[in-house]
Amino acid sequence: MKRSTSLLAALCSGLVAGSLTPAAHAAIPTVVAGDGVLCDLTRTVSGGATDVRCLIAAGADPHYYRLTPANRRDISQSKVVLINGYGLTPTLARLSGSFSLVPVGEQAVPSNPSKDPHLWHSPTNTSAMAVVVSRTLQQLPISAESKAGLKRREQTVTSILRDLDAWNRRQIETIPSAHRALVSEHLAFGFFTDRYGLKQVAMIDDYATGGQLRPSSLKSISNAVQASNTKVLFAEQQPPSKTLRRISKRSGKPIASKILFADGVAPGKSLIETATANTCAVVNAQGGTCDQAGAKALQQRWETVR
Repeated sequence: MKRSTSLLAALCSGLVAGSLTPAAHAAIPTVVAGDGVLCDLTRTVSGGATDVRCLIAAGADPHYYRLTPANRRDISQSKVVLINGYGLTPTLARLSGSFSLVPVGEQAVPSNPSKDPHLWHSPTNTSAMAVVVSRTLQQLPISAESKAGLKRREQTVTSILRDLDAWNRRQIETIPSAHRALVSEHLAFGFFTDRYGLKQVAMIDDYATGGQLRPSSLKSISNAVQASNTKVLFAEQQPPSKTLRRISKRSGKPIASKILFADGVAPGKSLIETATANTCAVVNAQGGTCDQAGAKALQQRWETVR
């Protein structure tokens, strides 16, 4: 009787202190997601099945990111580190440790001759990335119920992305055919322009030798801008760079009022919100009309993935 009483007391003490045994309360595996796109995608697919921690804040440049002490602590506690791959986050690609380092984009889109890391500007690529994320998380020590939830959310996420793809195409079709162009400073929107039949002009990457804007480069860029028949030039930051302002003055083309987010999600916005905002920025500036209600409906579906 005394032994039973002692056992009961020990159990009660454990309950009060919150120190349940591993069998009664298994720890949720920690997963680190490198950039903002992967962060939102992984958290949505995970749905709480794993503890997802994100390294790069929305709006930060993943190409030049440096780890903080907090980042290193999260990585040391993780079972898996998910990165985009294709050189988007060079610092993260060099990580090593007891975790698995998974280049999600490279696995999702193995055929990428240009090695362009900006895969998510095509929803079909993002959908393939969601499948890789789901498959990776299912390999972690989680319950059968959690694994079933991952598969269910994967299917919901890919359905939303499929509908985003169709929504994008409808919006682009409202642009007069003569103005279906996307003219920006850098080669970041190739997957978007290829997917929806727009002409891409990357003014600096395509025409500026070594990234330097020389008089000859400025002339070549101005000629390319005029030939594209674009209405505007698209900035990737606010305020627009001095280089973009020079090109605008020389070419006679104004800078669009809305910036495009090239390297990840917009601050405070989801993957879906960022994607639809980018599409609407292009469509409205080039003379088309954007379905804001449809964009909002896609976001509402994303928010309720369970």
